[in-house]
Amino acid sequence: MRALQWTGPEKVQINDIPVPDIGPTELLLKVGAAGVCHSDLTLVNFPIQLRENPLTLGHEIAGTIEAVGSDVSGREIGERGVVYLFWTCGVCRECVSGNENVCLAAGRVAMPPCPGLTVEGGMSEYARIPASSFVPIGDLDFIQAAPVADAALTAYHAIRGAREALRPGGTAVAIGIGGLGHVAVQILRAISGVRVIAVDQARAKLDLAADCGAELGILSGDDTAEQILDLTDGRGADAVFDFVGVDSTAKLACETVAPNGAYRMVGIGGGAPDITAGPAGGPGWPWGATVRKSLGGTRGDLHACVALAQAGKLRMEVERFDLAEGPDVFRRLDAGRIRGRAVLVP
Repeated sequence: MRALQWTGPEKVQINDIPVPDIGPTELLLKVGAAGVCHSDLTLVNFPIQLRENPLTLGHEIAGTIEAVGSDVSGREIGERGVVYLFWTCGVCRECVSGNENVCLAAGRVAMPPCPGLTVEGGMSEYARIPASSFVPIGDLDFIQAAPVADAALTAYHAIRGAREALRPGGTAVAIGIGGLGHVAVQILRAISGVRVIAVDQARAKLDLAADCGAELGILSGDDTAEQILDLTDGRGADAVFDFVGVDSTAKLACETVAPNGAYRMVGIGGGAPDITAGPAGGPGWPWGATVRKSLGGTRGDLHACVALAQAGKLRMEVERFDLAEGPDVFRRLDAGRIRGRAVLVP
C-alpha cells in the first residue's frame, strides 16, 4: 500500500509498504480520509532524527473496517468510523475515570501513544488500530469526519474544561482561526450562550470565523487587547482560547482574560504567559482566573463531537488533496496557505 511517511527532519515522502497484519484485539481500517494537523508539522520539522525507521503520519483518521481481530466483539466489516487518537492502557484510574488523554501509563509527559506521532498512523491506504479506538460515524462523510478526530476533539475538550466560565451573555475569545479555531467558534455557538470574538492576523480567517458564527472579528495588532477590553466594558473576556500558543498570543490572553475567567492554552507554539503572584491590576494576571494546558480530548468528547457533526452543528472547512500530494500539502501548511483543514484521500 501507499503511505505518507516522515523519514527525518523536514523529509516527507510517499513510500510503498506492506498492508499491516492485525492482532486479535485490533481492526484493519480501509482509510477514507486523513486530516493534516499542525502537530504533524511539528513532528516533521523537528530538528533531530527521533527514530531510525520511517513513520507513517496521520492521527485524524476516518475509514471503513476491512478486517476484525479474532478477540474483537461488537464490530463488523463495513462499519464506518473515526479513530480516537490516544491509544491508552484503559485500566488505570485516569482511563476508568474518563480521562484517557492523561493516561497514567504515559507518565509525567502524559502523552499516550498516538498514531502518526509515536506509532504508525493513517495517512495511508490501510491502518491497523486498536478496536477500542474505533468510534462509529454512520453515514457522515469521511472528509468531514476525519478532522473531527482531533480538530473538533481538541477544541471541544478545551471548551468543556472552561464551561464554568461560559455563562449566557458572556464573551469568549478565539485566537487563531485555523483548523481548530474555526471549529471552536462553532462549538461555542452550539453549546454555550456566549458572544464569540475571533482574533487572527488574516482578514480571510476572520471572514471564515464570521461564516462559523463569530459575532465580532479583530485583526490582530498593537491595540488588540485594548479593543477586547473596550468590547467587554474593561473587564475582559470570560474565556480566552489560544489556538496559536506563541509569546504574542499568550501575552494577549493574559491581558484580556477577566477576573474568574478561563485561559486555555491549546496551540503549542512555545509561548510563555506572564503570570506572576503579584497583586492583580492593569495588564497583570487577574484574581481568580485559571490557566490550563489542554491536550486533545477524551473518548467521550469524541463521541460528543461526532454527535454535533451528525446533527449539522459542525461543518469542517476543508481542502481536499490526494494522498500523493501529501509532501506539497505539508509545505503549504508550513507557509500558512491552508484554509481550515487539509484532508488527504488515498
